[in-house]
Amino acid sequence: MAKRSTFLLSAKRDAGAAKRFFRKALAQPHTVNPRTVTVDKNPAYPKAIVELKEDGELWHHSRLRQSKYLNNIVEQDHRRIKRLVRPGLGFGSFRTARTLAGVEAMAMIRKRQVRNINGSDIRGQATFIAGLFGIAA
Repeated sequence: MAKRSTFLLSAKRDAGAAKRFFRKALAQPHTVNPRTVTVDKNPAYPKAIVELKEDGELWHHSRLRQSKYLNNIVEQDHRRIKRLVRPGLGFGSFRTARTLAGVEAMAMIRKRQVRNINGSDIRGQATFIAGLFGIAA
């Protein structure tokens, strides 16, 4: 089975953004309650995990593991996108950074992470993107 990416574009990396990300990840149909959540050293994660456990949205026995290097496998998934963004010197504002959602969506299609759409199904890709962003195909 292919690995799936979940991402959330946020203006800040605070506890609220971390909770929104974890809620989005836990809501995915392929996700079950994790035994261990591995993240980087961002101080917002412990607070978000505690709040999710208190709200009953995360299993109480889930363990948070903060490591500078253990989440590198996940970060490698974004390497191609970072390579595309760097020559343009990143994004000038949060508003223009929303372009990342489209880039991530196309990367998911390319990696065959979207059901019933393959790399050569242009019409299917257009319909998927239109539905994702609420635009006309």
